[in-house]
Amino acid sequence: MIGGSVGGRFAAHMLRSIGWDVFVFERSGDDLVRRGAGIGANDALFSVMRRIGVPFDVSNAIALPSRVWLETNGNIAAEVPTSGFATAWAHVYQALRDALPGECCCFDRTLVHVEDRADGVTAIFADGSSASGSLLIAADGIHSTVRRQLLPEVVPRYAGYVAWRGVVEEADTPLSVQSRLFDRVTFCFPAGELFLGIPNPGVNHSVLPGCRRYYFCWYRPVDYQGTLQDLCTDATGRQHGLAIPPPLIRHEFIRELKATAEAVLAPEMAAIVARTEQPLLQAVFDLESPQLVFGRVVILGDAAFVARPHVVAGVTKAALDAQCLADSLAAAGNDVEPALAHYDTERRQFGCSLVARARHLGAYLEANQTHNKKSAAKRTSLATLCLSCATMVPRS
Repeated sequence: MIGGSVGGRFAAHMLRSIGWDVFVFERSGDDLVRRGAGIGANDALFSVMRRIGVPFDVSNAIALPSRVWLETNGNIAAEVPTSGFATAWAHVYQALRDALPGECCCFDRTLVHVEDRADGVTAIFADGSSASGSLLIAADGIHSTVRRQLLPEVVPRYAGYVAWRGVVEEADTPLSVQSRLFDRVTFCFPAGELFLGIPNPGVNHSVLPGCRRYYFCWYRPVDYQGTLQDLCTDATGRQHGLAIPPPLIRHEFIRELKATAEAVLAPEMAAIVARTEQPLLQAVFDLESPQLVFGRVVILGDAAFVARPHVVAGVTKAALDAQCLADSLAAAGNDVEPALAHYDTERRQFGCSLVARARHLGAYLEANQTHNKKSAAKRTSLATLCLSCATMVPRS
């Protein structure tokens, strides 16, 4: 497995469950547990966890019984029952990490290239070492080294908008949030934009009332050439590409974000933004791979497909990719060629449909790069999509 994040670890657990010996190689020098943010969870994710014997279920998440549309004046315009859950990326990762024997994992191993042969495949690392096996699974994320070698023309596509994110402790949220909104997914629809608030586990992944956190994600159109590059330039004038470390975000951008929140969001949500000490900035991308199998090399998770966050699918999709790969190998009696052909067909179809679905949900935001204000009817249509369960990833 190239990549020791959740995709690689799901694949490792799944293949171990059908009798394979696995080794995970991660380029980072740490175990990633301090990374990530809030994520959605559902029955499909819990089902995969049960299957691989990793203790992680609804008790590790916060139930979200409904989604609400909050108007600018704080009134609830609509509410729709749902059956989703909120958890933390780090909580899922830690559960997967703790259940995998340490001798299976190697850190500080940066892949340089892959050599595929008829009888096996070899990974060559920057330190001069190598590893060989019957199968290589590339789960090394949106900027996958393996994918760049095999599909150099496939690159992430900027969606035309960014996500501002932030989190506050439950005790620091307004009393009105604690009393009527905390356990719901709350949407606001400023003209041409999309805001949502959602509970998250707190310190030590606690999901107990009073010990949780509240997380927001605010999608705002930003043109690629000018504004995005400016947002990713720090106070010294250094340009950080399309991703800037949170502490280096210039203070004037954070002040503008909080001032705009006060002007266009419901008071409770504006207060959440105002009380966030360090917002994070993330440019939104998607990615589609036209092929997932190359001899004995398999692309999985975000290395293969990245759907915009609206479908709440990243971790669950990686789990389902790993499950499909294991099922394909088991059904073929570990005959690699037909198993991988089946995996390629199944997961490409699923990945393409998921990316298309996320693009549909994000089309309203993408269309507003020129800051044209959309009509009330368009905003109502967006609200209908967001409030419906159609934003959740299906089982397979």
